[in-house]
Amino acid sequence: MHTHILIVDDDPHIRELLRFYLQKERFVVVEAADGNEASMLLENKQIHLAIVDVMMPHKNGWDLCTEIRKYYDIPVILLTAKGEMEDKAKGFLSGTDDYVVKPFEPEELLFRIRALLRRYQMVSNNIITMKNTVIDRNNYEVKVGTQSFILPLKEFQLLAQLASQPDRMYTREQLIQFIWGTDFEGDSRTVDVHIKRLRERFRDITDDFQIITVRGIGYKLEVKSQ
Repeated sequence: MHTHILIVDDDPHIRELLRFYLQKERFVVVEAADGNEASMLLENKQIHLAIVDVMMPHKNGWDLCTEIRKYYDIPVILLTAKGEMEDKAKGFLSGTDDYVVKPFEPEELLFRIRALLRRYQMVSNNIITMKNTVIDRNNYEVKVGTQSFILPLKEFQLLAQLASQPDRMYTREQLIQFIWGTDFEGDSRTVDVHIKRLRERFRDITDDFQIITVRGIGYKLEVKSQ
């Protein structure tokens, strides 16, 4: 099956450059000149990864990234001319998987694309495999080697959410919305408590993965290299 990559950029020269390198690598390229056009393409075509420019007319890259994260389970790379930290923070808050600053080396972008596609292929709908650790969403069970664990429901859901997209940064607010729902009346410290329990639970059992605190943003899960 061919991998379809969506390029969203209002600069035709950037689209042409990316199309040249991606087609050379046998990717199928789909193009949009702005966020609104990209939204329509996402509805009508199967897309496996999106490369999204931040500064675009009609709908900017941050808004498009938030929309993709809400409705589609595909990796997103934000492309921007801005390298300032606040822009990167805004990109990660909108749910991007990676961030590339213009001007960029096409080979580096290809490396990041392949890494993201590999990471997403590790995760099927219900079974998440991280080396010797398997998270089974069908029966709410975590296996490490031959050991099986049944976690409290919220801990399991939190671990599965983080592991479903390794290296993606989640804010505490996003995790509360995903796990506890929009009606939850507690505060973000609930997430911190559950993260602490998960770390303590698996600290001496496996080093297949690690839950990392991203200062000022939230958490992400990193998988040890295979």
